[in-house]
Amino acid sequence: MTNRIKKPTDSHTIMNELVLPNDTNTLNNLMGGRLLHWMDICAAIAGQKHSNQIVVTASVDSVSFKEAIRLGDVVTLKAYVTRAFKTSMEVFIEVYAQNIPNNEKIKCNEAYYTFVALDSRHKPVLVPQIEVTTEEEKEKFEGAVRRRQVRLIMAGKMKPSDASELKLLFETE
Repeated sequence: MTNRIKKPTDSHTIMNELVLPNDTNTLNNLMGGRLLHWMDICAAIAGQKHSNQIVVTASVDSVSFKEAIRLGDVVTLKAYVTRAFKTSMEVFIEVYAQNIPNNEKIKCNEAYYTFVALDSRHKPVLVPQIEVTTEEEKEKFEGAVRRRQVRLIMAGKMKPSDASELKLLFETE
């Protein structure tokens, strides 16, 4: 498992959901919790495709709701692994809402999820590394270490003084 290298396209996952009345609040907008549920599923599938293992959610970066998603909209979720660490993976996910009768499609949300791959005994297992080729993939890959350090600091698992990649952002010559 440790020798394998995969491309982000190997983990690409696209999921569509129709916003039904049971998914909405009293304003006929998709409930935020339902969207987070769908995002978690889509991102987990991307992580599983990459690792060929069951994965569990370790963290979710800040999620802001930029646009309301309305009753009857089709929600398209797109996810892929941006970087693999030892047993964890960062997954980027984008959310679009489409009003098909009005031919309108808007980007509503994006987030980074972190998953840990588990073996059959529910123990963390090594995941394949990623080979990036496009500029967007390279940008997300390089930024993943900084995002990871922020997550670890926020979780109390890393001291800010140990966040070498974050320090580089603030050093002056």
